[in-house]
Amino acid sequence: MTSAMGPIRLLGNNATRIWGMSNAERCRRMAESAGRSGSRMAPGHILLFNLQYVFDPMLLRLALDEPGTLFSWGGTPIVGQVTTDGDPLAAPNIVDLSDGRKLYNRQLRKLEQPFVKELTPATRREIERRSYFGAYKGVTDLLTKYLWPELALWLTRLAASLGITPNMVTALGATLCVVATWFFAQGLYWTGMLAGFAFMVLDTVDGKLARCTITSSKWGNVADHGVDLIHPPFWWYFWGVGLSAWGLALPTQTFALVMAAIVAGYVLQRLIEGMFIKDFGMDIHVWGRFDSWFRLITARRNPNMVILFFALLTGRPDIGLIALAWWTVISLLVHALRLLQAYGVKRNGQPIVSWMEAA
Repeated sequence: MTSAMGPIRLLGNNATRIWGMSNAERCRRMAESAGRSGSRMAPGHILLFNLQYVFDPMLLRLALDEPGTLFSWGGTPIVGQVTTDGDPLAAPNIVDLSDGRKLYNRQLRKLEQPFVKELTPATRREIERRSYFGAYKGVTDLLTKYLWPELALWLTRLAASLGITPNMVTALGATLCVVATWFFAQGLYWTGMLAGFAFMVLDTVDGKLARCTITSSKWGNVADHGVDLIHPPFWWYFWGVGLSAWGLALPTQTFALVMAAIVAGYVLQRLIEGMFIKDFGMDIHVWGRFDSWFRLITARRNPNMVILFFALLTGRPDIGLIALAWWTVISLLVHALRLLQAYGVKRNGQPIVSWMEAA
């Protein structure tokens, strides 16, 4: 087998399918995806995959970063970039993962032991479950992390079995996002919440489906993140518009101040996160343990929806919007302070390193 990066050597055969495809197809997709991302093999090297095993895609990325690297399990080669004619177990850098070591996944912002598991009919569902949770970001909001992983897993499996693509899920989610906005503007908050939460779950499903089936695409990623980035201020604005249907419309000046705080706070917080990535090469939420904890509740869409949900339970969606504005300002100040602290650490000549890498 060959890929865009060059020859691939497959060890063994395996008829057991995972996420609706053969393990050979899964390995081919991983290689093609790495090639599209700019990874290349060193001259005289090939990619080696053992079809008896399923492994965390992170291992392939690490093997491509360093020619001569082979990941093994108890002395059995699993995946690596090795010389064309040599014995894989003679590779200069063999990493045996059976010792339980943990590796830092920069892409998903978490420190974990990469999963490696023999693929059989008896282990398939367990492997799908582990690969699904392996695709979860370690640092995210409390709803995504704790509330709906099981529901999203069921939907991801269903979509994979039906041949539904991540872009189809993204399109459905975007439609629900617009529908929720309209309901909010009419003051139909509970119906809007239902559409909004369905969109939020699908926003998890499309990314997990893309990672589990190795079908991520540039434009799918742009569409997914574009919708995520743009829609929150519209939700909060039309939530405020809908207050008139409840007889709870905010005075014009108060509404203007609330929206200024929400929109400016949202934009500035995103800019701070971008500056941190540009200047320190990592997400601000993985710097310290506090930052990772604060990401659970920081003023992003999902935690903000929790605020509005509890305000709606009390029959005061107006107070919920005001609380959302205050929480946005507080979150902005926390991020600004952490950015200034990082610059101070850098001026003192100390490295900015994620607590997960240092662990």
